[in-house]
Amino acid sequence: MVKKVENIISSFRSILFPKFYGDGVSEELLYAQMCAIMPREKAAQMTEYLPELKRQLDMDVEAAYNGDPAAESYDEIICCYPVIKAMINYRIAHRMLELGVSLIPRIITEKAHSETGIDIHPAATIGHHFAIDHGTGVVIGATCIIGNNVKLYQGVTLGAKSFPLDENGHPIKGIPRHPILEDDVIIYSNSTVLGRITIGRGTVIGGNLWVTEGTKPGEKLMQGKKIKN
Repeated sequence: MVKKVENIISSFRSILFPKFYGDGVSEELLYAQMCAIMPREKAAQMTEYLPELKRQLDMDVEAAYNGDPAAESYDEIICCYPVIKAMINYRIAHRMLELGVSLIPRIITEKAHSETGIDIHPAATIGHHFAIDHGTGVVIGATCIIGNNVKLYQGVTLGAKSFPLDENGHPIKGIPRHPILEDDVIIYSNSTVLGRITIGRGTVIGGNLWVTEGTKPGEKLMQGKKIKN
């Protein structure tokens, strides 16, 4: 199955960005590849989703370009920035998960994790114009909710603070346990944000911070202090 998933990822990338990931792959071929590992109805729904998927990814490319003064073109972003490969895989996997496809979405995002060093769970919810600068070591947990125009730097973890246990001492599944990031949040490198807390709109979190409490809109967290606008 893993090899078939790899072929599907390659076909998606080729169709979405043919100039950069090869051409000659048709939607019919992609559909046939998906039918080999998932129900035909869901494969058809994924094929129909391609225009919306492209629209979302174009916004991610735009966000990465606008957020990095070193970037000289959209072409450079698509070719060279690991966030785009990671987001292609994430947005494919997230849609599959929404359609009720099991296991395959997790394989898809783990492939991106291995390729880019960016670990995004397919169940996380991420808005438009999402950017990760550099990217290595970023972790986004399953129940994260991320708004629009959010930017993360390398080494950021959006994780769980604790794991509630059942009567047998096993972690309880499905409980929201990861952060909510509202629109326009920026988190700088190597900061860790834990638990089901809300980081308010426009918050800026400096580097190397450990955050376990929510913020109000517009707050700036720096080493040892909280600064309000």
